[in-house]
Amino acid sequence: MTAPLLVAGVGNIFLADDAFGPEVIRALDGRPLPPGARVRDYGIRGLDLAYDLLGGCATAVLVDAARRGRRPGTLFLIEADPPDGTVPPEAHGMDPAKVLALATHLGDEPLPRVLVLACEPELLPDRDEDIMPGLSARVRAAVEPAVAALHALVPLLLADPGAPAAALRRSMESGPARAAALPLRAAGTAEDR
Repeated sequence: MTAPLLVAGVGNIFLADDAFGPEVIRALDGRPLPPGARVRDYGIRGLDLAYDLLGGCATAVLVDAARRGRRPGTLFLIEADPPDGTVPPEAHGMDPAKVLALATHLGDEPLPRVLVLACEPELLPDRDEDIMPGLSARVRAAVEPAVAALHALVPLLLADPGAPAAALRRSMESGPARAAALPLRAAGTAEDR
């Protein structure tokens, strides 16, 4: 049976701050989310995530690094726009918009609501650099606040999968003190690993 909510860590562990999603998922091992939330690290396996988005969950929360022009380590809650046919599906990679387009292409059923808990990266390798493991200090400091934010967010989404995004952001801001350590901002669409 499919869990009503999917929490998906996305990102490449060999590309510096792009590893934010997998690091948050790993930190959740010590502080599990409530029953009803399926937690999984997808890494760069976009095809696996696309199929799981079609698996019947009501809501998915992707945890990822995303550039939004803010201070590194800043957390954002983004409501992903449904695919509109302008983004080509891609089976090899983890750009969230392309994964959502792929899931739409693969299935006939509607996609779940997709939210992205994103962190502004400080360090992402240039195309010339192949491997750069390890998070920057500012993004590493955002891992625990992201875990706390998920602990505030997930119970609300389990109770009401359609909860307004503004209310969800407020719950994260007023949640545990560590969740409020980094400002939350609304943004348009998501980027994934």
